[in-house]
Amino acid sequence: MSSFPRALPIDTATGLLIGVAQVLSPHCDARPPGVRPELIVIHGISLPPGEFGGPWIDRLFTGNIPADAPAALLDVAHLRVSAHVLVRRDGCLRQYVGFARRAWHAGRSQYRGREACNDFSIGIELEGTDHTPYTEAQYESLAALVSGLLAAYPSLSTQHITGHSDIAPGRKTDPGPAFDWARWRATLAGRLA
Repeated sequence: MSSFPRALPIDTATGLLIGVAQVLSPHCDARPPGVRPELIVIHGISLPPGEFGGPWIDRLFTGNIPADAPAALLDVAHLRVSAHVLVRRDGCLRQYVGFARRAWHAGRSQYRGREACNDFSIGIELEGTDHTPYTEAQYESLAALVSGLLAAYPSLSTQHITGHSDIAPGRKTDPGPAFDWARWRATLAGRLA
């Protein structure tokens, strides 16, 4: 039996998860008028590359990577990027951007002929790499998060959940072959049943 709730509660007035740590990012803005979230994009991230834990993802998404950071981070220190939520290796969540706002996670992207995916998507980062298996806790936590999103935002559906690699092919590879889509979709389906 999973220790994660069936669906995570969301305050739709603020777009914030209830009971989840928040480190709000300045790297976001308003969605275009009348645009609601219609797509969920799954990403993978580790900072420095291949390392887990530590403060660096928070620092990247808030624009606070210091000049004396590990050398591997200096290439990304200038980026103005964010995601709505990060799922750590232990399944713990951290929210950076409210779901009603546009997080800067997808970059140049296209989904089913529609460009600028940041406008209409929710970006969820999994702490991991393309080739490091994601954890059971991450699959469970991600399923609880997406279940909550589907309940809170009728504009979202299970038919419109994809990877960063699918909306930016040739430019991005995450969440990579290590992410077991079938396993995760089965976990999500169990929560939605």
